[in-house]
Amino acid sequence: MVALMADKCGVSADPACTSGLDVIDPDRTLDGLDAFADRIGAAARRGAPVLIGTGHPHRLLGFYAALADALSAAGCAVLTPAHGHCVDITTRFGLRTYNLGYVRGVALVQEPGAPSTGRETGAHTHSPLPVRTALAAAAEAGGPLPELVIGDHGWVCGAGQLGFEAIGLADTNDPALFVGEAEGVVSAVVPLDDAVRSVYYRPLTRYVLNRACLSQ
Repeated sequence: MVALMADKCGVSADPACTSGLDVIDPDRTLDGLDAFADRIGAAARRGAPVLIGTGHPHRLLGFYAALADALSAAGCAVLTPAHGHCVDITTRFGLRTYNLGYVRGVALVQEPGAPSTGRETGAHTHSPLPVRTALAAAAEAGGPLPELVIGDHGWVCGAGQLGFEAIGLADTNDPALFVGEAEGVVSAVVPLDDAVRSVYYRPLTRYVLNRACLSQ
């Protein structure tokens, strides 16, 4: 695992290194962004239906929402299945029930009763249950099903394990996506810090949209 993360992110390959800051190689981030953008561009060119979801709504909602807007403008259906459905997730604090919702085309889970205001509100989760709930609802409704799932954490791994093409973002403490990529169930992963201020992702947004030929 340490060797994999060193290869994919550029962190130390020394298993004895147990303290200090992780370092992500920017060249690996750019390589990941290129692969990520190429798959988004391919989806846009064929007008593929997409599903976008995040377990980091407070930081990454703006990034994903910009992708949703661009893909929708390109003729892709940005899917919103299972809106309002309950999702029971086991956490370290016990069983929690969340509502699956969509903000600007991006799926997230919210505490019951949370207002749907379009602001960056929602719960942090690594669970694959939200994407499984969304995909099951889409299937039960007779489709369409997404040809590409975009997101992070459980959204990517959960979709990839079910055979859907999935791409996403991951920090150095999120090895599951990189393992999924190594196993062939995740198509592209971008190594980056997923907990900085939302505004810091704007250059990445522009880079992805420009490479995918989706800039307005």
